[in-house]
Amino acid sequence: MPPKVPKWRQIADELGRQIADGVYPPGAQLPHIKALVAEGKGSVATVHKAYQALESEGLVTSSRGHGTKVRRPDDAPKAAVTGAARLRRLHRTGHPYAPREEAVNRRTSLRSCADAAVAAALGIELYDEIVLRARTFVSDGRPTILALNFIHPRVLAVLPEIMDPGPTPRFRHEMYTERTGRTITADPERRSARLASSNELAEFGITVPPDVAVPVLVLRTLFRDDEGPLELWEDIYRPGMEQVDQGPS
Repeated sequence: MPPKVPKWRQIADELGRQIADGVYPPGAQLPHIKALVAEGKGSVATVHKAYQALESEGLVTSSRGHGTKVRRPDDAPKAAVTGAARLRRLHRTGHPYAPREEAVNRRTSLRSCADAAVAAALGIELYDEIVLRARTFVSDGRPTILALNFIHPRVLAVLPEIMDPGPTPRFRHEMYTERTGRTITADPERRSARLASSNELAEFGITVPPDVAVPVLVLRTLFRDDEGPLELWEDIYRPGMEQVDQGPS
């Protein structure tokens, strides 16, 4: 039996269909949250979460005092969904991407782990080999998230296909559970901030003088089974973008 779709998701999907059908064309204002509440769509918090989901999926933009409008093609996204919410969307819909989103610059490598924090999170020795899978999420041609997956070497023994830089036929956590019988769980997401590296700025297409510091938000999620850590996801968000968690599925 498929899981029950939460009310906020139902509202977001209904508005998304109306946007796709041209009921709300680019630049059009969506109804005020209070108007949908008055129609019986849901509570203020529920409708607000639906609008957050639409913004994270690149369909609308919101600003204080100006409400929520359907994005025009040249509008820059201001928010991006968190890694955990991407995973919930995949489980719920089978789709790895939001509307008008894609992943580019995929690469996979087997490399020595020189990051002490990553080694500690995965429970390995510094400079042990790990699998690194990386890709860049792009919304309407604009890079939004640099996504890095640091994978424990014991996963490679079960899923040798993770060395292929392209997407796996099915989500690798599902294949891992199917082949091992072990369930994968996620630790709470951890948010932090740091300065972007020159390589990260280049990936985002941002050019600044070398003496200018550009802060970025970083979100890390650790996945594990009953034998210990398996993967560390690190999402680096485009400077100026917000993280949006679309709530439980």
